[in-house]
Amino acid sequence: MIWNKLLQPDLILEGSVLNLTPEIIQQYGLKGLVLDVDETLVPLTVGVASVELQQWVEQIRSSTELCLVSNNLSEARIGGIARSLNLPYYLGAAKPSRRKIRAALTAMNLPVHQVGMVGDRLFTDVIAGNRLGMFTILVDPIVHPDVALGSHPIRNFEVWISEILGATITAKETKIHKT
Repeated sequence: MIWNKLLQPDLILEGSVLNLTPEIIQQYGLKGLVLDVDETLVPLTVGVASVELQQWVEQIRSSTELCLVSNNLSEARIGGIARSLNLPYYLGAAKPSRRKIRAALTAMNLPVHQVGMVGDRLFTDVIAGNRLGMFTILVDPIVHPDVALGSHPIRNFEVWISEILGATITAKETKIHKT
């Protein structure tokens, strides 16, 4: 796979994961979602799921299998968030490694093309999902209100490098189908 294909999300959502609706999930034929945790679901400095996130999970889980896969090693933090959402989870994933995502896919018992990889990072979440042939969804990071998104140097660097390598990363919702 060439770099621009590895780094190209299938769907770029403007805003947070909370903008991912059951209608969008259904539109792409997805039956499951593997969700990154840090800054995809909760700010890095927060150890609990917000009420809005809990409501979103309840809405999505009625028609979609969900599993958390995080690079974070903290059982207390990731496990606590997962338990508050009543979701299975894997930590220490070392994405873009595919091992823990494969475990999540096996637990979901769904074909890989029916599962979306949802995350806020190109070089971890999107690459890992694309390497497995998943439908990849890039969302804006959820950051603590005291941290400005514009000062998110890692994400800004990833977008810059991705565009140099030929991926199309824009701030508006983009729909791209894999070939």
